[in-house]
Amino acid sequence: MKTTTTRFRGIFTALVTPMKANGDIHPLKLERFVEHQISQGIHGLIPLGSTGEFYALTPAERQQVLEITLASANGRVPVVAGANAASTREVVAFAQQAEQLGCAGVLLAAPYYSLPTPEELFAHFRTINDAINIPIMLYNYPGRTGVDMSPQFIASLTALHNVRYVKESSGEMARMTTLMRLCGDRLGVFCGCDTLALESFVVGALGWVGGVANVLPASHAKLYELSVVKKDHAAALKLFFEMLPILELMEGGGKYTQWVKAACAMLGRDVGTPRQPLCAAAKTELGALRQALRQCAEGKKP
Repeated sequence: MKTTTTRFRGIFTALVTPMKANGDIHPLKLERFVEHQISQGIHGLIPLGSTGEFYALTPAERQQVLEITLASANGRVPVVAGANAASTREVVAFAQQAEQLGCAGVLLAAPYYSLPTPEELFAHFRTINDAINIPIMLYNYPGRTGVDMSPQFIASLTALHNVRYVKESSGEMARMTTLMRLCGDRLGVFCGCDTLALESFVVGALGWVGGVANVLPASHAKLYELSVVKKDHAAALKLFFEMLPILELMEGGGKYTQWVKAACAMLGRDVGTPRQPLCAAAKTELGALRQALRQCAEGKKP
């Protein structure tokens, strides 16, 4: 198994965890899904994020997902492991495991439920930083964790040598530009709000971490190519407007993981349903999903 050491940039898919009908992880489908993502041009994979249902997996299952993802990727793209948990001790263990298995970095949100103070949160990240030797991508998602990491706080974390990136998912574009102004080259900023992706590229974001990339990987990769590499704003805008109906539906519907998995199945890449407490998308929701998908060329079922 090869490893990658290049700087993170581009489209990183917040990878789903394929599951069987009985709720167990489906190793073969995960292998095939990773291969499909890479073949469609995505630049990195993030297993065990919120779209990957890390919170519903056992430690053994989390290791299994990482091992399969790493073996399937085989160094062709960076694999950044979600290493989140409720306690610092658990996060350290998951982060060290990710490093030992060969992951290129770890994605770290604030611990959920305990609502640490800024001083406690800084100490949390410092402890993890000192326990590993791979890059950390911070994950600011107050809607999920209940903890909002301000741009000023995130900038203070760049004093920790492994804090190199941030996925900013507050949904506020001003957070992105403030982070870039405060941190400069010390911190690579990734868009974490799907509907702000094109605007984020325009102002200098290194990339986009997206769950809908599971569904439309080629479109995500093409948008990055048009906007960042070729700087063809007109073509990028046209493509983004085609993608926007499904991005808006997913972002605002309150059933992100459920609908991502349902949309994958619609396009012939069945990854099963979420694990409880989440449930499969209702039949009444599938029509809206299908209609939104059809606005984008890649979303038209063969």
